Amino acid sequence: MESSNLYRSSNTRASFSGQVNRDFTTPHPPSAIPEKKCFVKVVAIGDSGVGKTSLIQMFEHSRFTESFKPTIGADFSNKEVTIGGKIVTLQIWDTAGQERYQSLGTAFYRGADCCLLVYDITSQSTFENLSQWKSSFIQKGMIVNPETFPFMIVGNKLDIAEDNRQVSEYALQKFCKENGEMTYIEASALNNLNVEKAFCKLAEIALKRQELMQKKTDDYIVQEKLRERAQKLGRASGAQRQNNGNRENCQKC
Repeated sequence: MESSNLYRSSNTRASFSGQVNRDFTTPHPPSAIPEKKCFVKVVAIGDSGVGKTSLIQMFEHSRFTESFKPTIGADFSNKEVTIGGKIVTLQIWDTAGQERYQSLGTAFYRGADCCLLVYDITSQSTFENLSQWKSSFIQKGMIVNPETFPFMIVGNKLDIAEDNRQVSEYALQKFCKENGEMTYIEASALNNLNVEKAFCKLAEIALKRQELMQKKTDDYIVQEKLRERAQKLGRASGAQRQNNGNRENCQKC
């Protein structure tokens, strides 16, 4: 099992119907509580059966369910982790991979901060469909600046790849390079291999993008205020010159 030094204060899971179950666990030790809290919305997409739900359940609860039950529509859950001294609430959306639910993507994708693209290492078709999933996500999620949006490719079922691998590491690396140097990792939900690493690394990338976008926004606001101030000073200076001119005219008269 993968060891963890990330503290978890609570988990919340709900279906798209709005039902919520709460599972409160050990809170952060007082000495380890970071000062700043952040929020990151993670959306997991990919073909049905690739193991999206299994990865999420292993990350949140360190458990693996043998039985396969397709996600209907979407589920979401919250988990708090600590990244770079900040408490980060990950809201993880587990979406259905079946075609009949893909029309609901618009509602589930909007507001996402990052995206987990999951495929099955032992299924070539699930890998080939990643491009379609990514394009659909960008379109339905109305993603601004998609070239900088945090995507991570996760090849699941590494535990059976030795005898059943259909997608080579070279093919994975090539795909990521051709799609903007996307981050990638191979994992096993069954063996809890690279599961936490995948979610936390993706969240870390998303946080950096949030900070960069916020800085750009703050810089723009500062520049606008400076421009407005300069305009006011310019108008005031013009008015003062006009008043001085009027007084000089009066004195001449």
